[in-house]
Amino acid sequence: MSHIDSGGARGRPVSVELNLVPFIDLMSVLITFLLITAVWTQVSMIQIGSSLYAKKDESASSPKPPPNADIALKVDVKNDGYVLTVGTQVISIPKVAASYDNSSLVAQLQRFKQLYPDKIDGIVSMSDQVPYEQLIIIMDYFLVAGFPNISIATGGPY
Repeated sequence: MSHIDSGGARGRPVSVELNLVPFIDLMSVLITFLLITAVWTQVSMIQIGSSLYAKKDESASSPKPPPNADIALKVDVKNDGYVLTVGTQVISIPKVAASYDNSSLVAQLQRFKQLYPDKIDGIVSMSDQVPYEQLIIIMDYFLVAGFPNISIATGGPY
């Protein structure tokens, strides 16, 4: 508590005690809120993929579509394996011995890269039941195969 006593030569002395506890409570809540929002700001700064598929920003110029953007390259990660969609072709890569067949997926991605060497983008979608680390693994395989513009489709695989 703080104490103010300023009685002058004239009149009664003034004695006021300031209660600082509510102010300290308010500041502690504000600091906690600041710390929590600062962490979420960093998480939202993760940059992935091209902005071609992202929310349109009116102030920015329209993004240039990547080469061969009309040919879809999409990997659906499901509980029973991968489904690779290349244009209209659908390739199913089932699990082998209860684990994902990553070598077959990389081989298929590299084969597709040889067919379309200018293509640099791909889309990943995954089921909610699949662990998050599998998304990171697929993104690494896209980079290994030569597709640096990776987009993540929301809503799960179809």
